[in-house]
Amino acid sequence: MSEQAQCWKCGAPVQDLLLVPGRRVARLAECPQCHGDLHVCRACTFYDARVARQCRETVAEEVQDKVRANFCDYFQYREDAFQAGGSSEAEAARKALEDLFRR
Repeated sequence: MSEQAQCWKCGAPVQDLLLVPGRRVARLAECPQCHGDLHVCRACTFYDARVARQCRETVAEEVQDKVRANFCDYFQYREDAFQAGGSSEAEAARKALEDLFRR
């Protein structure tokens, strides 16, 4: 495990919140800086937007909201989940809709 795990949402250090072994984090753990949930699909090692259900764990139950805390027992915190730069998916989708309906 690296020394500097980061929040998937803002990039703030969250190493102190990770429970070893297995890169676990409490279900209701929050980032100390942005207060975003940490036990979310987007921050899991099994998260993959390119596969069905966006999860590579084949026996895990599907989670609809990938950015809110969930009860998945297979969750393992992915320390490289933070993607610096660019806009969030929601912002990109909002801009695409605005561009679509703009005249």
